[in-house]
Amino acid sequence: MAKLYYEKDADTKYLEGKTVAVIGYGSQGHAHALNLKDSGVNVVVGLYAGSASKQKAEAEGLTVKTVDEAAAEADIIMVLIPDTRQAEVYEKDIAPNLSAGKTLMFAHGFNIRYGQIKPPSDVDVSLIAPKSPGHRVRELYVDGQGTPGLMAVEQDASGKAKETALAYAKALGCARAGVIETTFSEETETDLFGEQAVLCGGVSALIKAGFDTLVEAGYQPEIAYFECLHELKLIVDLIYEGGIEYMYYSVSNTAEHGGYTGEEKIITDQTRAAMREMLADVRSGKYAEGWIEENKNGRPWFNKERENRTGTTLSEVGKKLRKTMPFLDDRTVPAPEVAKV
Repeated sequence: MAKLYYEKDADTKYLEGKTVAVIGYGSQGHAHALNLKDSGVNVVVGLYAGSASKQKAEAEGLTVKTVDEAAAEADIIMVLIPDTRQAEVYEKDIAPNLSAGKTLMFAHGFNIRYGQIKPPSDVDVSLIAPKSPGHRVRELYVDGQGTPGLMAVEQDASGKAKETALAYAKALGCARAGVIETTFSEETETDLFGEQAVLCGGVSALIKAGFDTLVEAGYQPEIAYFECLHELKLIVDLIYEGGIEYMYYSVSNTAEHGGYTGEEKIITDQTRAAMREMLADVRSGKYAEGWIEENKNGRPWFNKERENRTGTTLSEVGKKLRKTMPFLDDRTVPAPEVAKV
């Protein structure tokens, strides 16, 4: 069974008198910085010179410095910029400012797991990964709740790396909901697999395939949108609240029966074999190598695939229907920009 830690198991005394540098102020960065600040931790935000996020962070009462300045000042450095930027920023701005006894932290183990970042042996290396987008990490904290999280220690130079990581998790609010102990490898491999096979790749492909099947058969695109995309939230909410069994308990008997008969037709032996292949590529490093190389080459395939997914019938029908739902906070994708800290 997984080992779980809660607020009673963590002590923020391990953060007392220390400065935490949060590198980046995006989805996770803003939540970490603000939650830690509200928990009484001394926080400094590290951003590249000229970052548009500086004004936002300072408006929230945070101290903002350049990445190298923040890393030099901090005892604990939490790296919360995109995976594809971390190695470059680490080598340029963080590594020169790492000294014995400091703690290097991450919210995802990608760069440690695949050897893109190799910290010196005299610093602690740990991970606190909230299992939620950053805006929810912040919202739940403000509401007095918390987001479940994962905790891992890759390197314990001080002998107190675990205690420091748990203290950070408590200040972040994760210990309110529970922190599961894991490893950098397990966190990274399961996270990548889950994104590819289920949460992003699998679900998106299933929605699109269902929508296209109905439209090609002559049904109205608006009806197909509701059946294959809009109602998905209702089902996911039921699963989130009580598991798959509760979802089936909550829907009609016809829906339950259809779910049972449909499962084996959609998830076939071939699908399961593809999932095992995807997991093997993650574990071997093949997937990571391809993604790292894609970024080095300027993301030609990635950018083309992103472009191919805009302006589709599914996309346009969704935009039209969401405008008729005033209860929704309809969100649009901003114009592409170069990913920075």
